Amino acid sequence: MRGTLRMPSACRRLIGYVNPVLRTVSATYPMAGRSALSSCAPGAPQIIQTGIILMKRAAFLCGSSDNIERVYGRGRREQLAELVDLYPAVITGADFADHAAILPQLEVVFSTWGMPSLEAGQLEQMPALQAVFYAAGSVKSFALPLLRHGIVLSSGWGANAVPVAEFALAQILLSCKGYFRNTRDCGSSSLRRTGQVFSGPGVFGETIGLIGMGMVGRTLARRLQGYALNVLGYDPYLDAASAGELGVKPVDLEELFTCSLVVSNHLPNIPETQRLLDARLFTSMRPNATFINTARGAQVDEDALIATLERRPDLTALLDVTSPEPPESDSGFYALPNVQLSSHIAGSINDEVVRMADYMIDEFKRWEQGEALHYQVSTAMLETMA
Repeated sequence: MRGTLRMPSACRRLIGYVNPVLRTVSATYPMAGRSALSSCAPGAPQIIQTGIILMKRAAFLCGSSDNIERVYGRGRREQLAELVDLYPAVITGADFADHAAILPQLEVVFSTWGMPSLEAGQLEQMPALQAVFYAAGSVKSFALPLLRHGIVLSSGWGANAVPVAEFALAQILLSCKGYFRNTRDCGSSSLRRTGQVFSGPGVFGETIGLIGMGMVGRTLARRLQGYALNVLGYDPYLDAASAGELGVKPVDLEELFTCSLVVSNHLPNIPETQRLLDARLFTSMRPNATFINTARGAQVDEDALIATLERRPDLTALLDVTSPEPPESDSGFYALPNVQLSSHIAGSINDEVVRMADYMIDEFKRWEQGEALHYQVSTAMLETMA
């Protein structure tokens, strides 16, 4: 058997391991090679004692080298290079054919935003491909061809859920305090000086409604367990056992909107959810309630939301997403004082993006060891995923 020995990079130089793509190390080594290994970086003797470890042949496949550098930056690319036989170039959809020599050898692909959807002919050039680890969220644009070829696909959706849940949690807590109306009122000297500014009920005993109990909704529900709040949840796929574990009371949409002081949307972006949140629901909201959207703007009947907010200045809308993004220049969202717009910043941004790479590196380790994967995507899951 021939393969690539997993060893510290310092050891590779000692035995002439220069190009991990073009060169392999025999499973039977000369004594000189063993002596060199045993005298190099810490950990090498253990490798010799435990035998040869064949490293998987891997490459980055992504339409943007910049995205790879951002997401697998700050040492993550170097971590991968210690775990796999990593092809030095980033393969893109545009230059796919230029890497024909390495494609048949690749067993693992790592990617992020910009992963191309591989055609059947391209997948035929990668007969050894076993798994794809995607350090980002939605996989819908490229997943099906991979799954149909029996390739394992894992996504960093769990990592991307963390900042969205944190963002929504912050807005929920501030909404319970009445912060957004309070700051509007404080802009008026007369209201401020006469003590007529609004304040909310506070973060104790209030009711929060979560729409959609997927990865983001569940992550948020677990974080809300640390507060003295009642949490309602709407999701047709939420079973009683999961609801109990999350501390969520399952309800229909009508009850959720009617009873909640804060409504937070986390629906998947699928045809069934388009414009699901309509005038009837927004009109039914409690006095001084807040609507938060960090999912997708297309799930909201935005004309109905604007009309409701115009009639009811007591309501507040915190919109990180709209349809389209950004809103059209004549959108009512810009003129309404009870609307707070942000530019789709709830998901992973800047310093947060490497967390997605961390999740996929850990997922690769589980896969390599034959352990159960935490973030594997199946064909059935695509029907309800964002």
